[in-house]
Amino acid sequence: MRQTGLIVALGIALAALALAPAAVAKDGDVRVEGTCTGASTSELKLSRENGLVEVELEVDQNRNGVVWRVVLVRNGRVVGRKVRVTRPPSGSFEARFVRRGAGRFVARATSRTGERCTAAAFIA
Repeated sequence: MRQTGLIVALGIALAALALAPAAVAKDGDVRVEGTCTGASTSELKLSRENGLVEVELEVDQNRNGVVWRVVLVRNGRVVGRKVRVTRPPSGSFEARFVRRGAGRFVARATSRTGERCTAAAFIA
């Protein structure tokens, strides 16, 4: 009976961690894992930089030479677009933006093959 209670408590704790939308790093950065429709992985990082917000989206596909289109949205409005290509050695890319204002940032990356990665986070 005690073992069942422990398993339930552990399950609740793990579910709470999974539902946490973002982690705040020691230096005040906000980091969140994104979701991808294929095997790629993505991470979004928001940080303060001289009164502005630095936004970094990293996508790791493990394939070099793949073209991705990145769109950055802040509070529902498109505030940036970039085209990136995955590079060696890891088959990944990083798209960096520096913007004014705080709020909810959503980064979407779409490859020419149709895979899509999305990550969202809030910074005050």
